[in-house]
Amino acid sequence: MLVYLYCCSVFLFAGGVQGLTGFGAGLVGVPLLVLMIDIKLAVAVSILQGLIITSSMAYDLRRYFDWGKIMPLLLGGIPGVLVGGYVFKHVNPDWLQMFLGVILISYSVFNLLFRPKPLYLSSLWGYIAGFLTGAISSVISVGGPPSIIYNTLTGWKKEEMKATLTGFFLFLNIFVIVVYFFGGLFTLKALHYFALTVPFVFLGTLLGSRYSRRINQKVYLRLVYILLIVMGVIMLRNSLI
Repeated sequence: MLVYLYCCSVFLFAGGVQGLTGFGAGLVGVPLLVLMIDIKLAVAVSILQGLIITSSMAYDLRRYFDWGKIMPLLLGGIPGVLVGGYVFKHVNPDWLQMFLGVILISYSVFNLLFRPKPLYLSSLWGYIAGFLTGAISSVISVGGPPSIIYNTLTGWKKEEMKATLTGFFLFLNIFVIVVYFFGGLFTLKALHYFALTVPFVFLGTLLGSRYSRRINQKVYLRLVYILLIVMGVIMLRNSLI
């Protein structure tokens, strides 16, 4: 019973984080879950919950969806996944994780200290960010940063950024679920944990989304940079273990 309560609390928190920023549920959820349950179970349940989070956020942000912004990320991400599978066989994932961790921390600290103006990037950079996201996801399973950084440089409004990330992550999540399903990686135990924690992840996402409406663009970006720093620190730690 204690394990179930703990998992429910973790998903409540993870849903709140992603509802607030548009990403990060897996980042905060999986490391906390593995303190109580097996890593494979934690990842499987998190992937299933990711569909609940992104679906509910997609409905909430539907008026801000712009397929012209989402499609470059998606079209770049598909070949990126394939290339990442090849790279995985020839590159040490720890070195890639260390490099990405340094980039994330440096980029976020610079933006927190100096607050540079947005670059208003063209959609071409969306294809590149999507490609890198897909490739890195295939290698170290944490591919979000390229697409998140791309969003912070576009000059879009907070709701547009969240909607673009949500649409992109929603379709990537569906693709991953299909792969996991046909790979037989969703066990009955994973489905049991998923069913028990659904109300909590949904509530957390709802609360995070509602609070997000109350903060301005500057505060939102600051939260994104702080979460990217946390992600970078976790990557550095994992690469050194």
